[in-house]
Amino acid sequence: MSDLVAENPRGSTETPVLARLSVLDRFLPVWIIAAMALGLILGRVVPGLDDALSAVEVGSVSLPIAIGLLLMMYPVLAKVRYSETSRVTSDRRLLVSSLILNWLVGPALMFALAWLLLPDQPEYRTGLIIVGLARCIAMVLIWNDLSCGDSEAAAVLVAINSVFQIVAFAALGWFYLQVLPGWLGLSTTSVEFSVGAIVVSVLVFLGIPLVAGFLTHTLGERAKGRAWYEERFLPRIGPIALYGLLFTIVMLFALQGDAITSQPGDVARIALPLLAYFVIMFSGSFVLGKAIGLSYAKTSTLSFTATGNNFELAIAVAIGTFGVTSGQALAGVVGPLIEVPVLVAFVYVALWAGRRFFPGDPTVPAATTRSAR
Repeated sequence: MSDLVAENPRGSTETPVLARLSVLDRFLPVWIIAAMALGLILGRVVPGLDDALSAVEVGSVSLPIAIGLLLMMYPVLAKVRYSETSRVTSDRRLLVSSLILNWLVGPALMFALAWLLLPDQPEYRTGLIIVGLARCIAMVLIWNDLSCGDSEAAAVLVAINSVFQIVAFAALGWFYLQVLPGWLGLSTTSVEFSVGAIVVSVLVFLGIPLVAGFLTHTLGERAKGRAWYEERFLPRIGPIALYGLLFTIVMLFALQGDAITSQPGDVARIALPLLAYFVIMFSGSFVLGKAIGLSYAKTSTLSFTATGNNFELAIAVAIGTFGVTSGQALAGVVGPLIEVPVLVAFVYVALWAGRRFFPGDPTVPAATTRSAR
């Protein structure tokens, strides 16, 4: 991924993948699975590790995880050509589709799957509904970049989701946990969300790397030119994104390792609706992007921004509202266990589907190459 974050200018497809990717990049799925396993083992065998890691928090998120998220997002956002974002905001098909998928289809689908597959588990069900409301503003940038999606489109859609998350999260939580179940004759859940905590989460985990990336890109190009910035500077900082991703995964799973490994049966039940959600959202979004005439790059971006969830926020909300040992918190914790390997697999699915269903599209990476953009 480090090379994918910043290697060649847009449209460059001359260099074979294996000749261009480092060992870390070639075996990314292996490193991610290893990071998950290491985190689970550490959380299980090191007494008091979760308490130590949670001793200092930023916006209800453990400081080590916060550091990992910031390191993970900075290189990706430093790569965005901010002067070209106007072409994204003018694409109404992309913007409208993203809003509908993220704020209408996604929460409704998770609500339906939670009730269908966990009718006898109200705590897990509530936790999954909260997960469905937390749209991704961090790791989605990594998955989009790996699939050679549109970086500018991803930055714009993530920013829009962040605004909606601040404005609509609490209202949607009230609707899906109290109003809609009441209309359908189902049991309701009384819950209050801290809008302040949501605002802090968005400002810290999107605002800081976004500002840093914008300033780096603007000042770097102004001082040295685009060629130097994209061909020399970005490849140097690119690996930071991969290291940040792996570090974040280790820390996240270390914090929740005991909860996951001590309840394997419950974890399996929670995993089923999550897996169904990811498959339906990704495949449906990809088909929609193709149907409305988006390019491969924008279709990939639409699919990953609609499929990913902000588990850090969901876990923080669940812990703050229901407690660290609650079933709602466990449901949020299981999320990354399923999302990380599934979305890595979807990267390869997207690359294959791009070559199969977008013939002649210049944004599709060639079969033996991957463009950084």
